[in-house]
Amino acid sequence: MQIYCGLKPNFFEFCHKFLAVAYNHSVKNPVLRSFAIAAAGVLAGAVNGFFGGGGGMIVVPALVAAGLEQKRAQATAIAVMLPLTAVSAVMYIAGGNFPAGCGIPAALGVCAGGAAGAALLKRTGNSVLGFIFAAVVLAAGVRMLFF
Repeated sequence: MQIYCGLKPNFFEFCHKFLAVAYNHSVKNPVLRSFAIAAAGVLAGAVNGFFGGGGGMIVVPALVAAGLEQKRAQATAIAVMLPLTAVSAVMYIAGGNFPAGCGIPAALGVCAGGAAGAALLKRTGNSVLGFIFAAVVLAAGVRMLFF
């Protein structure tokens, strides 16, 4: 069986199926649905906290697999990442891993870029958005592996 980044492909299939339960409105059991949503959040939070980002790279494809259109999946991923990013940031700052001289200007730039990206999201079609998302994920992966 092929291994991808140390995880078996069945793990990713499991995550997609789990989110499908969470976002399938025909699932009548609210406890099961809430549990599936919370478990998907735990996975994204763990990835984001460990790597300092990247939870959205798991959540967006999983939400699309669960039936959300690309725009809604990306917007939902960003909205749910805000609290986990805040918690991770507090942990990093408390641990002395936040160089303010670099971090504060980067935070200001990220806020401006986030506003610009959200405005651009409104004007971009789902198929183009999906292609761009996949290309960015692929480019980031290639860069991390080879450069």
